[in-house]
This record gives sequence, C-alpha cells and structure tokens, in this order.
Amino acid sequence: MQKLSVLLILVLGVLSMKPAPDEYKIDLTKSTFKWTGKKVTGSHWGYVKFSAGTLSVENDKLVGGTFTVDMNSIDCQDTKGEYGDKLVGHLKSEDFFGVAKNPRSSLNIISATHKGGSDYDIVANLIIKGISNEISFPATVTIKKKTVTAMANFNVNRTKFNIKYGSGSFFDNLGDKAIDDNFNVDVNIVAEQLKKVKKSKKKK
Repeated sequence: MQKLSVLLILVLGVLSMKPAPDEYKIDLTKSTFKWTGKKVTGSHWGYVKFSAGTLSVENDKLVGGTFTVDMNSIDCQDTKGEYGDKLVGHLKSEDFFGVAKNPRSSLNIISATHKGGSDYDIVANLIIKGISNEISFPATVTIKKKTVTAMANFNVNRTKFNIKYGSGSFFDNLGDKAIDDNFNVDVNIVAEQLKKVKKSKKKK
C-alpha cells in the first residue's frame, strides 16, 4: 500500500510538471519604440532604443515578456538642429525623464490574454523614473517557429510617474505652453527564439 502511494505521488508529480516556456530574444536592430508627445501648439515624436528584451511563449501562445529601453538614446525626429538638441536635452532633464538618475525604463508583462487570432490583451508593469504603475493595452502578436513579432500602440499618463512639467492638471494659466498629460507609445518588436541547451547525459 505504501509503495502504491509513493508511485501515485510520483505519477501526479510528473503529470503536474509543465515544460518551461520557449524564450524569444528581442532583435535590437529590427525592433522600434516610437514616442509622440502633444502640446497645445503641436506635437513632437522620436525614438528610444531597446537595450534588452525577451518574450515567453507556451503552446504557441504569448505568456510573458520583459523589455528595457535606454533613455539616454531618446531622440526627436521631427525637429533637428539647435532647437532639436535643446528639446532632447529637456526631455533628458529632471523636468521629464531624469535620465542621469534613471537611465533605464522597463515593461514587465503580468498577463497576456489571447482574444483569438493574433489579438491579445496585455497587462504589464511599466517602470519610469523608478516608479511602477500597472497599465493595460491591446497587442497584435504573430508567432512562428523561430520568430515572434508583436505590435502595440497605447498612451501613458506621464503624471503617474511624477512627470508634471507643463501639465494642466497641476499648473494653472499655462496657456499655449500646456503639454498633454499623455504621451503615445508605438512599439514594433521582432524576437528570435533562443536555442535550448541540451543536457548532456552522464556516463555510467
């Protein structure tokens, strides 16, 4: 009876074991992170470079992921020259992203709900300036044998990360100097499957 119980426990243990998700590493040369900020008198947009990232796939479904961007790489594509440099410098200052103290921002997926086809609802922790907030957004994810592509477009309320410069929610009489609380993020990710390390068999 005792042997049967032990055998049953072993069988249940094996059945309950899940294989580790397949990991896909972000291709830094093919993936893009675009930002757009709006103000009363217009808008600006540019890119921030990814520094690292992975996506986790299980049974051909996205189940997780984490990404990091290099805030020192932020640029402005619509305005160049002296004014463009001044704008980028301001974005890097403590008024905005404070990159000297916070050179990285990151996003960690909490859950990925498959809605059918390539559509997912994502819930994630977004960390900017060391402050973490939960966000949710739709994403389009295509999973092939060795490649995952993912696209998402969503807004981020900067004031939740203590970025209040020019915010009409906190300051009065800004006039045409007011800057929208939300900035837009448009992400395109290409990730390649990591090779699994085969365990070597021990010689008897």
